[in-house]
Amino acid sequence: MSYDVDVVVAGGGPVGLMLACELALGGVSAMVVERLTEVDPTIKAGALNMPSVEALYRRGMLPALREAQERNLEHFAAFMRQQAAHREDTGDGRAATADASEEAPPPRTPPKFAGHFAGIMLDAARLDDADPDLAGHGPAGDIGLVNQQQIEGILGEHAARLGVQVRRGVELTDLSADDEGVTVSTSAGRVRARWLVGCDGGRSVVRKLAGFDFPGTDPEITAYQVLGEMEGAEALGVGWHATPTGVYAHGPVPGRILTVQFTGPRADRDTSVTREELQEAIRHVTGVEVTVTAIKTATRFTDNARQASTYRLGRVLLAGDAAHVHSPFGGQGLNLGLGDAVNLGWKLAATVRGWAPHDLLDTYTAERHPIGAWVLDWTRAQVALMRPDPRARALRSVVNDLVETVTGTTYFAKKISGVWQRYDLPGDHALVGASAPDLELSDGSRLADHLHDGKALLLDPKGELCDLAEGHRDRMTVLAAGADERPELTGLFLRPDGIVAWVGEQDRDDRGALEKALATWLGAPAPDAGDQRR
Repeated sequence: MSYDVDVVVAGGGPVGLMLACELALGGVSAMVVERLTEVDPTIKAGALNMPSVEALYRRGMLPALREAQERNLEHFAAFMRQQAAHREDTGDGRAATADASEEAPPPRTPPKFAGHFAGIMLDAARLDDADPDLAGHGPAGDIGLVNQQQIEGILGEHAARLGVQVRRGVELTDLSADDEGVTVSTSAGRVRARWLVGCDGGRSVVRKLAGFDFPGTDPEITAYQVLGEMEGAEALGVGWHATPTGVYAHGPVPGRILTVQFTGPRADRDTSVTREELQEAIRHVTGVEVTVTAIKTATRFTDNARQASTYRLGRVLLAGDAAHVHSPFGGQGLNLGLGDAVNLGWKLAATVRGWAPHDLLDTYTAERHPIGAWVLDWTRAQVALMRPDPRARALRSVVNDLVETVTGTTYFAKKISGVWQRYDLPGDHALVGASAPDLELSDGSRLADHLHDGKALLLDPKGELCDLAEGHRDRMTVLAAGADERPELTGLFLRPDGIVAWVGEQDRDDRGALEKALATWLGAPAPDAGDQRR
């Protein structure tokens, strides 16, 4: 049977682009179909968590992330200068110098905060610096403030470099799957592919046409996020605030405000956000007579929380919001979707090329579904804590007390940052199943430098493991280097997604465990098998 392409990816946002790039690195062809003709300018996610930054860093995109973050920090500094000037004008005793434009130069590192839980801000000064989960991330640890549009732009450029076919202005309209592939109908014609992945958002057409179930909980809030121009916004507090009618956030860039009200979902939630609607919501939640004079970008959302029971039905898979939806509090959605893409990409590429173990693709749902379920509950808990009723506000006070401790701040920050995430893989070493630490190696390079090509990686500092790696050289890099900071490690095997799958230690014969790990994740040794696509 002939195919037009190995994989059709429906949806050209960050998740779809990341997946397509991973597939390209894995040696298979991908076609991205996206109904929008250009990047969606709607204000969305504003930060990346640690697994997302590490994934992009491992594919060589750290310089682009750093440049984007520096631009965002300049916007943050402008917002703080604006607030300082207002304080000076109102004479509240906190004005700084006569020239407010000089009092807050653009910072070169992120401001000292660690996120929020239900609008309760975390102070990074209270983090436990000795916690091992917060260490070992290398240059990725300095990156975080990069928004969704910037990520999409960076991934778009990465996709172009890899030769990924991205077809904008093309909408998926129907699909027909069988045991050998999927016929995809689009507004530009039909495409026959071996596989189809729906990365087409919370209202996924792929999910509905393929028949995935989507259980969950109904919404109770209506929330707005806007970037615009307003009169009277100077009277709003900076940061997150709980009020008698809801919760709002103001900043960290000029003209940005988010409001949450517990009035249920609007009947006309599919319509565009109007200036009058937004102004009414801001006044209702904040109690301040703000006048909205212009809208640059605005979005309306709820806390609808749902998750597909499985992420695969035959030759059709889901990733990102197509697989799970929830409120965006804590910035989890984009990061959860990128994690899906990085986990799925190499596994699907291996399956297409024919060297994957028979059950490799099943580990996608097994590994990612529990993390998605956790994110849904994490966002549900935040909505419960935002409610304006007396019981929720009493609980909010208790949580606020916990956040003001070192232990509490560290707990919440670790959850928000994603450093807790790990997969249940065979092996008893603490690193197995976790994202690999960005070790500085004996040759002067860092671990992430050797993952740009999307292959697995075996560190073999003593040169004693080469014979085991011979049959996997087409899908794994073997590096004769160790890490002075971890001299007890005699070997380290990383999957293509940077997850540790085996650790060698001194005075321990682990060759058998390494052989098993290689077979589990890279298939049987087959140096002459070639490319057998399926």
